[in-house]
Amino acid sequence: MARSSKGSSYRCSECGWTTAKWVGRCGECQTWGSVSEQGAPKVREVAAHAPTTRAVPIASVAAELSTRDLTGVAELDRVLGGGLVPGAVVLLAGEPGVGKSTLLLEVAARWASTGRRTLYVTGEESAAQVRLRAGRTGALADELFLAAETDLGTILGHVDDIDPTLLVLDSVQTVTTAEADGAAGGVSQVRETTGALVRVAKRTGMAVVIVGHVTKEGTIAGPRTMEHLVDVVLNFEGDRHSGFRMVRATKNRFGPADEVGCFEMGEEGIVEVPDPSGLFTSEHAEAVPGTCLTVTMEGRRPLLAEIQALVVASPAQQNPRRISQGFENARSTMLTAVLQRRARVRLSERDIYVSTVGGARIFDPAADLACALAIASAATDQPVMGPAGRSRLVAIGEVGLAGELRRVPGLERRIAEAARLGFDTAIVPAERGTEPRRRSVRGLRVVECTTLPHALAEALSPKGVA
Repeated sequence: MARSSKGSSYRCSECGWTTAKWVGRCGECQTWGSVSEQGAPKVREVAAHAPTTRAVPIASVAAELSTRDLTGVAELDRVLGGGLVPGAVVLLAGEPGVGKSTLLLEVAARWASTGRRTLYVTGEESAAQVRLRAGRTGALADELFLAAETDLGTILGHVDDIDPTLLVLDSVQTVTTAEADGAAGGVSQVRETTGALVRVAKRTGMAVVIVGHVTKEGTIAGPRTMEHLVDVVLNFEGDRHSGFRMVRATKNRFGPADEVGCFEMGEEGIVEVPDPSGLFTSEHAEAVPGTCLTVTMEGRRPLLAEIQALVVASPAQQNPRRISQGFENARSTMLTAVLQRRARVRLSERDIYVSTVGGARIFDPAADLACALAIASAATDQPVMGPAGRSRLVAIGEVGLAGELRRVPGLERRIAEAARLGFDTAIVPAERGTEPRRRSVRGLRVVECTTLPHALAEALSPKGVA
């Protein structure tokens, strides 16, 4: 173990956290083996210099510098806040095979198709491989230039030679520079490469999109300082067994950081899905017990989702199974306990299986009520019909351990989305301190409930909840 010497300090190469003695794990980012000795700090006075440019009132700064250019991919423009800002540096990360290269090749081709010069640099594939994929997806344009390079100096030389308005680098973990120590993908190499690209982008006004790898835990690989250096951080998410893909912004200096874009991966590449609600529902000729629809929020976008449940007698009555797919298992187990204790639905000796449709992953607490209704519907063999036998029903709300229903953010937007999709009834929590009421929104009947038993009585027949 390293020993602390007088005047020395130890610094984490991932996040910059410092400590007076050596430790094996960073106390800030919890990374193992990233803390090293920095030596005695040198404290000296910094002489003041005359500024090269004077500080000016913010209102006098030219607004043209913040204009946006559309990428040609509407769903990506939505996430970026309306397009790419000149000089912006975007980091796009995602799991292997999710479609990062396919998406960015499409973006580069559409950008170049409008006459704007574009440079696509690949460090993971040969130029011939990229050309083959571009021919298959139709991502070809006269102003799209392609280079297969892994040396940072050579890449910057291509930038000076071509003078592009957009640079796509796939990926930053493959690039090396003689100015930094370590192998490709190391902390020093990634930090130096990202810093150099940021400086070039700010100096020339060229937009830069960098592809990044992710770790087994799903976090972006490389030093945390890389995420601080760039202007926008996007996560490309999706299940390799499903064609649905989602781009989510986690950082955006030029727009909202809670937007999502929806795509679908097909044989001919990746296509936009402007209205993805139908991807997460199934069509039934008649009402089926054990299914319930809800409206979740992905960022600021409402999405329709279907939750299905199956309840059967357990062969191991002392230890029944509780399995969830696409829905948090701990949350569905909690809802099962609430149903049994507060609504007196008999579930203790039954196996319960909960799943979503279309590979959706639901983490929104607003789906609690739909999950509880689906489980109760499956247990009682009564379909979720709603008042007056209506089958087009959505349930929105969070369920507490006391069986109370809690309101969720964006409720009015969720209700409006359900009305747009042609639903008849929406069961929602009542406002705190007010009496439950029934109202209509664009032809949609809104039924407010205060407790889970109240919602069950509205969604199922009295025979089903007795």
